[in-house]
Amino acid sequence: MLPLPGAPASSWSLFRQRLAGKLDGINWSVAVSFWLFGLINNVLYVILLSAALDLVGPNIPKGTVLLADVVPSFFVKLTAPYYIHLVSYSTRIWLFCALSAVGMLVVGASSDSTDAGSISAKMAGVVLASLSSGGGELTFLGLVHHYGHTALAAWGSGTGGAGLIGAGAYALLTTTFGLSVRATLLASAGLPLIMLLSFFVLLPHGPLKLARREELAKHAVAENDHDSAPETAGLLTQANSNLLDTSPPPLSKALHSLKANLLRARKLVIPYMLPLFLVYVAEYTINQGVAPTLLFPLPNTPFRNYRAFYPTYAAIYQLGVFISRSSLPFIRVRTLYAPSILQILNLALLSTHAVTPFIPSVYIIFLVIFWEGLLGGLVYVSTFAAIREEVPEEDREFSLGATTVSDSGGICVAGFLSIGMERALCGWQVRHGRDWCERL
Repeated sequence: MLPLPGAPASSWSLFRQRLAGKLDGINWSVAVSFWLFGLINNVLYVILLSAALDLVGPNIPKGTVLLADVVPSFFVKLTAPYYIHLVSYSTRIWLFCALSAVGMLVVGASSDSTDAGSISAKMAGVVLASLSSGGGELTFLGLVHHYGHTALAAWGSGTGGAGLIGAGAYALLTTTFGLSVRATLLASAGLPLIMLLSFFVLLPHGPLKLARREELAKHAVAENDHDSAPETAGLLTQANSNLLDTSPPPLSKALHSLKANLLRARKLVIPYMLPLFLVYVAEYTINQGVAPTLLFPLPNTPFRNYRAFYPTYAAIYQLGVFISRSSLPFIRVRTLYAPSILQILNLALLSTHAVTPFIPSVYIIFLVIFWEGLLGGLVYVSTFAAIREEVPEEDREFSLGATTVSDSGGICVAGFLSIGMERALCGWQVRHGRDWCERL
């Protein structure tokens, strides 16, 4: 941990020395590779959410895009940890990059129209990109096991940067430069190439090759132990052992492996999965269900129209997420439930204000939204850092991948909650003389 400058027993020179010590010895090829993995794996998700209004038009709930972008990813994360180890990392990277590119091409090619047929095609493309994102997340977090703390810190920072870069790039290209939605989405289909280059060119493959050799050595030892017979055994004993081969059939092995993995996953629920799930339910319910109703009279705000509130909240939230997900080398949370409970309190606070306004200024809302982003990002990176430190090495790769189901599960629940919550809060405000939510 780094002490704050000016604190007792600290100074700027000591702070700089300790910071240099944190950065010394970093394998920058690994750091840059995992930062790009986090960025590219998540940026398409952000771009699709940023384009939600353009994709489905004003008459279809934007939660439709959120659910199409999250539910497939959730099911991949729920099931893939139990069989994805049968597929090599290089094959997975090719597969996920292809799914992402095809998905964005389908969305982009059908983006000029909002009729029922084109919307169905867009949602199919979103589903493909979501499958890739979910599989990519558990794959890259599995890779973290082989590359260490630097890889986890870089991955977390990259996923945080995806929010800022994705939303900012989409707004910049479509608004400032006047590029069409179709051209922007089609151009984004080329982003997975960066992931391919990062894995096959930039990332050192030494740790993966070492892990592969160790795995093959274990299998060879196991086979030798099974096949070898004692030298003192007679011919009849050896013949009987060959006839009575007790090795389990492949199906039995697969079922045994599945049962063992389910038992391992159950041990992850309380210490790691539940706090991550809770923080995501709370923050995405805020973002999708409550934030659109956190409005003030325009003369008391820096805005000229009510539509400007929501993207501003989103940008402030993403800034908080980026900062906290980039803080792992310097800040760690040991008690994961504390920030999760604080996030639930944020949801209660902002929901109460939406019903009975008591916060006097939008600038205070800005601070709460920024705090929300800090808490969410901090729980994310601290959860996986805790798994790396606390879970036995033989279970670590599986545990890192299996725990990813928690964030997608939380977002799914929040997506359904927020659809009803936004309507309820907006309806309450309209009935009590505040119709600003209808002017977005």
